[in-house]
Order: sequence, then structure tokens, then C-alpha cells
Amino acid sequence: MGVVSVAQPKMRRLGRIDAAGKRALTAFLRAPRYEVLPTDDIEERVVASVPREVTITVTASPRRGIDATISLAERLAGHGYQVVPHISARLIRDEAHLREVLERVNAIGRHEIFVVAGDAKEPAGEFPDSVSLLSALMSRPHGLREIGVTGYPERHSFIDDDLTIQAMWDKRRIATYIVSNLCFDPRVVKKWVGRVRRRRVDLPIHIGMAGVADPAKLLRISTRIGVVDSARFLRGHSNWFLRMLQPGGYEPGRFITALLPDLALPERKVAGLHFFTFNEIKATEQWRQDMLARAA
Repeated sequence: MGVVSVAQPKMRRLGRIDAAGKRALTAFLRAPRYEVLPTDDIEERVVASVPREVTITVTASPRRGIDATISLAERLAGHGYQVVPHISARLIRDEAHLREVLERVNAIGRHEIFVVAGDAKEPAGEFPDSVSLLSALMSRPHGLREIGVTGYPERHSFIDDDLTIQAMWDKRRIATYIVSNLCFDPRVVKKWVGRVRRRRVDLPIHIGMAGVADPAKLLRISTRIGVVDSARFLRGHSNWFLRMLQPGGYEPGRFITALLPDLALPERKVAGLHFFTFNEIKATEQWRQDMLARAA
């Protein structure tokens, strides 16, 4: 699918952001994370467009298997990138398989994984969810320095809100940071971060947000990754969805600036930005460079 007009969004003016806000914006944009899908062409596209200060995270695909994730992570690390593979619990067969995966991850050098339950309909073996995999990691030396887990600003499609909060509380014993799932509403994100902190979960948070992509692709992806409120809103508000096809629809700069100054406060412990690129790497990177230039 070709990238429509939103792929070159009209840049939001930064005049209303004070000097402290611009410094925070620059800090957030200077070293973000770009999440990519392990497709056949993504290695070439990353190398062609993304500088080495950007951390690349590689999703786990039920269709391609965990090996596709680790293999891509190994190749990108060979190009000089800091890479974080997603480890899907439902794709890990048993403890021997987990040890094999961890050996390959640690050989990459960053010693970091992002743990998800995964989208496979049936677990491949002993780990039906992320908590069970994290518990297995706690029971033995794993060699990891950082372990990320998911947080949900909006309701998950099939997990009750109370369970997602409880799961995040359980995971804090071994996890070292949280990445928030995709959300299109900065007000929801700000309220969620406040709620997490009131629950005394102090892990650093990377704010998950859409990069620059075809809005139709955003809609299709959002219906599959648990963003119920955003997907339902888009389906039920066709006029709003049509606006996404025109300049002035969803624009990542507007999303980020709406998070300020709240999420720049030290007590919020926001560690950075995690971009769901949907492999639209070039457009998202060009947008980031433009924003950095405007914030200078």
C-alpha cells in the first residue's frame, strides 16, 4: 500500500512550547526506539534510512516464528544498531528453547529483551503468557541487563483492565521498564501514566505512539493489537477517519507536544518514545529529523 498524504504531515508549530518544553522534546526525539516487523525487506530499509543512535526493536511474528525475530536482530546488530528483540512467550516451546533464545540474544551484546505474551492462538509449549515466561527467567541466571514489558493505556481487546494492572504489578519484580501500547489520545496516555504512578509502579516508561504511516494501515494494525477504544472510535467516526487522510489528521508532532509539560516532569519517569513504525521507516525518520531541527 502506498503512503498517502499523512506520510508527509504538516509540521506543528512549536512556538507555544516554552524553552523547557523544547529541551524535553529534543531529549525525547534524540534517541527514540523504532519498532519494526520482521519482513523480508526491513533490514535494507533500516540500514538505508535510520541512523545508529536509534534503537531498533523487532516484533515477534506467529507466522514467521521466533527465529525470524532473533535472526533480524542479529543482522541489524551486525550493522551497528542497538537492537531489542521481542520474545513472545507463546512462541517458546520449553525451558531448553528459552535458554537457546537467550544465548543468541546475549551474544548480540545489548543483553535486553522485550517480553510479550504474543498473538499465537495456541502456546507452543510451557508459557501461555508473559508472566509465566518472566517467572521462568526469575528462577535461573539469564544474563540480561534490561527486560521490558507492555502497559495498556486503553482497554485490551480480551484482557480485563484490572488484570492488566495486576499483571504489570506482578511483572515489576523482574521487569526493568514498561512500553505503553499504541494509543491515539495523549490525554488518555497522561492519565494512564498518573494512574501507574499512583499504583506505586515506578518502572521507567517508554511512551508508545504511531509514527508516520498510512492511516488505513494504522486502523488495520490497531484492531489486531488490543487497542479497542481507538479502533472502535475510528470505525464509528468515519468523518474523523477521513480527516486522517488529509493534512491535519493524526500527526505525531501534535501527539508529542500534547504530552508536554506533564510527561517531562521527573516524577513521571518517562524514559523516552517508542514508535510503532509499521515499517514506514523512512517517513518516520524524516519527520523526526524535521522535528529536531524545529526544536533547536
